[in-house]
Amino acid sequence: MADFRASAIIARPLTDVFDFAANLENAPKMTVNVVKMEKTTDGPIGVGSKFIETRNIRGKEAKAHIEITEFVPYQSYTIESSANGLKLIYRYLFHEIEEGTQVEMEAHIKTTGIKMAITRPIIVKMIKNDDGYQLNYLKKSMEEQEEKDGK
Repeated sequence: MADFRASAIIARPLTDVFDFAANLENAPKMTVNVVKMEKTTDGPIGVGSKFIETRNIRGKEAKAHIEITEFVPYQSYTIESSANGLKLIYRYLFHEIEEGTQVEMEAHIKTTGIKMAITRPIIVKMIKNDDGYQLNYLKKSMEEQEEKDGK
């Protein structure tokens, strides 16, 4: 069962939304605390693509290694990161609908160790506060870009 979920309907074609979201270098436009996302592997984005994410967490810079572990073009992708006894797995699903594209996100948070297990509810709440609105930001970025392109 997911620790939290999000969903958004974006008034843009599925191919545009998927291409923008799956290019993790766009993460700063989707996640408030992400200041930089750098691809560290060569080739097209797909399973095995790796990135280094830089976040501003409560005034401090933190880096995380992110890997795409599942990639079905124009349908879904999954990213994973692990650090300090915390593993994050985010799965994104894309559906073409009459209004444009419906995007869904499932977040799975796994912890190891007693300290992490005890503080897990707090950790989940903090991560949800940081990442739970990313589809809203994706929608805003995509629809603002459409307005700019249309002018």
